[in-house]
Amino acid sequence: GRPLAANQLIQKKLADMLTEITLGLQACLRVGRMLDEGTCPPENISLVKRNSTGKALDVARMARDMHGGNGIADEFHIIRHLLNLETVNTYEGTHDIHALILGRAQTGIQAFTA
Repeated sequence: GRPLAANQLIQKKLADMLTEITLGLQACLRVGRMLDEGTCPPENISLVKRNSTGKALDVARMARDMHGGNGIADEFHIIRHLLNLETVNTYEGTHDIHALILGRAQTGIQAFTA
């Protein structure tokens, strides 16, 4: 049959995935350089962790959806990557925890106790 990538919607999803991955990599690179320079506020780390883990999960879910039933088959490794990213989302701090850190940075008000 016809290659999956021959479908317009698949090509659009691939372009979206590439865009999100590239933006995430650039953000990580910038924060890393700021850390090296000693100019990185702690909330920037939360911002990049929150965005990167969320977007990585979105990209993996999109890849799973693009492959239909094969997206959950061991043969294609997509589900393994998706499960690994769920773990990363937990040990890097959940989306909501990083949102609280960012909220504190924006408002100066602590919304949680350590």
